Amino acid sequence: MTAVRVFGVCAALAVGLGLFGLITNPQPLRKIIAFNILGSGVFLLFGIVGRHGAASGIGNDPVPQALVITGVVVAFAATALAIALLLQLFQRAGSATLRNGAPRSAGSDPPGG
Repeated sequence: MTAVRVFGVCAALAVGLGLFGLITNPQPLRKIIAFNILGSGVFLLFGIVGRHGAASGIGNDPVPQALVITGVVVAFAATALAIALLLQLFQRAGSATLRNGAPRSAGSDPPGG
């Protein structure tokens, strides 16, 4: 088994694990982590695509490498934003879950109530 196949299997495993966690976990923090695992699998897949040209003697393709670097920066920023929003949810609602029965804060009574 070549290195490209090993990394391809790892990329597919990370994408599958991320999708499974994203679909099955109701907790928002676990969804954020699962989304990051999914993204890591996609980044690894792009790295394999960029390396595939080097295996045939052409040289590394810089476009997938640039996409991976840009994607890592965007994923980091999106994760920071998602965690900040989750912290705001926890501070305002007293719970970090997205269920209907979450306790409300003092000033959030529904209209007419």
